[in-house]
Amino acid sequence: MDRVLEPELMDDLEQARAYAEADFAEPNSAFVELFAERCQAWSGSGAILDLGCGPGDIALRLAAGYPDCVVHGVDGSAAMLSFAERARAEHPAGERVRFIHGLLPGAAMPRKHYQAIISNSLLHHLHQPRVLWQSIRELAVPGTVVLVMDLMRPSSASQAQALVDTYAGEEPEVLRVDFYNSLLAAFEPGEIETQLESAGLAEFQVGPVSDRHLAVWGVIPDLGV
Repeated sequence: MDRVLEPELMDDLEQARAYAEADFAEPNSAFVELFAERCQAWSGSGAILDLGCGPGDIALRLAAGYPDCVVHGVDGSAAMLSFAERARAEHPAGERVRFIHGLLPGAAMPRKHYQAIISNSLLHHLHQPRVLWQSIRELAVPGTVVLVMDLMRPSSASQAQALVDTYAGEEPEVLRVDFYNSLLAAFEPGEIETQLESAGLAEFQVGPVSDRHLAVWGVIPDLGV
């Protein structure tokens, strides 16, 4: 099945509200656990950058789990960030988290480089996926750990619908439609391997982590830049 693009930004307030109020505790917790498992080269201190942070739950979970770090989250959706700021204000680790409104590439980050860079469910939104990998290269230094998790495109529209029925059957209609469209916009592992090779990140690993998610992880080498 060929990739079907979807809008890059989720800037509708009600759409953002649906995501902020939905129960993503299980996948978000799984992401944090995957970070601990696949990014053991990180010291646990310094700055984490969350690209496409959405309503901010993963950024706040990481800040809570790593008390010697700060976390910066960037997102192009002002609506999403309005909910992220509300969550930050109420979170015990919120004072070590900062959210930035901006688009990749070119968003004004608080730091030039980061010791860890993460992204969850951003890649499938990008019409030009190289934007993510180029941004990671620009914002990393040798030794930066990277974890990207995203949806994995199924082989057919019927398989995509089956995944929606299984995992979002009781969710609001806006979430079911978005989930279906996102599955069709996602990449296959081989496509991401090609992207990484073009970005000079061929040593990163790519693999499924569920029946609907894949992960990309690795440590930034000395890129000679």
